[in-house]
Amino acid sequence: MKNQSIGNNIDWLTLLLYMMLVIGGWMTIYSASLPLEETSLFDVTQIYGRQMLFIGLSIPLILALLLTDAKVFERLCFVFYGLGIILLLGLFVFGVTKKGQTNWYQFGGFGFQPSEFVKTGTALLLAKYLSYSQVNLAKTKHQLIGFAIIGLPILLILMQPDAGSAMIFLSLIFVLNREGLPSWYLISGVVAIILFFLALLLNPLYIIIAAFVVMLLHYITNRKISRNPIIYFLVFILVGAFSFSVNYLYNDVLEPHQKDRIDVLIGDNVDLKNEGYNLNQSMIAIGSGGLLGKGYLEGTQTKGGFVPEQHTDYIFTTVGEEWGFLGSVFVILLFASLFLRILYLAERQKTKFSRVYGYCVATYLFTHFFVNIAMLIKLFPTIGVPLPFFSYGGSSLWAFTIMLFIFIKLDANKVNEW
Repeated sequence: MKNQSIGNNIDWLTLLLYMMLVIGGWMTIYSASLPLEETSLFDVTQIYGRQMLFIGLSIPLILALLLTDAKVFERLCFVFYGLGIILLLGLFVFGVTKKGQTNWYQFGGFGFQPSEFVKTGTALLLAKYLSYSQVNLAKTKHQLIGFAIIGLPILLILMQPDAGSAMIFLSLIFVLNREGLPSWYLISGVVAIILFFLALLLNPLYIIIAAFVVMLLHYITNRKISRNPIIYFLVFILVGAFSFSVNYLYNDVLEPHQKDRIDVLIGDNVDLKNEGYNLNQSMIAIGSGGLLGKGYLEGTQTKGGFVPEQHTDYIFTTVGEEWGFLGSVFVILLFASLFLRILYLAERQKTKFSRVYGYCVATYLFTHFFVNIAMLIKLFPTIGVPLPFFSYGGSSLWAFTIMLFIFIKLDANKVNEW
């Protein structure tokens, strides 16, 4: 017998963490966008007023999700995924171009970014596919289907072009790995990233020599495992070809703004008045907060408007300046608590569908969090990834809310899954 009571079996700790992050996010947006003249908190002509509206509209959305039969999300996963793909395709006809990216629909004064919502559809379909008993990710055919589910939205999003959102979908490879995908896929990806940056900083010939030495030592010292010289040779050729192709990719494939972001990251000919301005001002603002911060609504960098996009991509600079190191650590701990709680709940699910979906939610949220923070401290290129529940935007807030509360509903329903 299914009990559809809203409060029945809900994980209240997850709900509390969500509320704390949303409230903290609105307070930070309010500080980052507060005008000189006093206005109502609900003034929708102001950024913080619109965010308050988005938060208010999240409440009926949450209630609707919690009242929905949990089985609906599994049964209709193909529909959710298909609608998301249709919305992405529609951008090429009806989309609005902002900052060189056609990734928005515009309705009056409000925008809608479908890529944020497609993440949930992709997670649901991937969870459904991996829940089939015959699926074995050690088999190439099953790997290709999993990659196709993730790859289709990535392809459409890259065509917008929006590399930041596409990269978030790529993080689902960690979920595939957790469900049996061979680890060499992950290792290859990490090695490729390292080689890319090394090839920008060093002569590719040095990289090839180093690769030859490393592979030779590996071949000699690992006598207990089966060693095929042909495999070593092919890997060596791939490393060499990739290393020599990096300059071509950088100079002839990447867009100028993408190259600027990489230059800022590696510190190569950065103009602090142009491409390096945002990051430099962000680091100044965070550093000026010190241990305890300047106080809420007292951030001079924030009030002076020195950091562009401070209510969206650079929202954490307000936290650092006004709340200081201790306040920043507190916010980071809130996020970490949410990630760990979701993973804990995922591990205790009684169906594989719910478990895998929980992994997807945790992976999405963590990747957004990590990349956003890493951008601000020069550990990652600036690619326009919002901070979940903190950055301004209805699409971001509603998409993360839907994603999280579907999982909360699935978790609450586990008592009925016997």
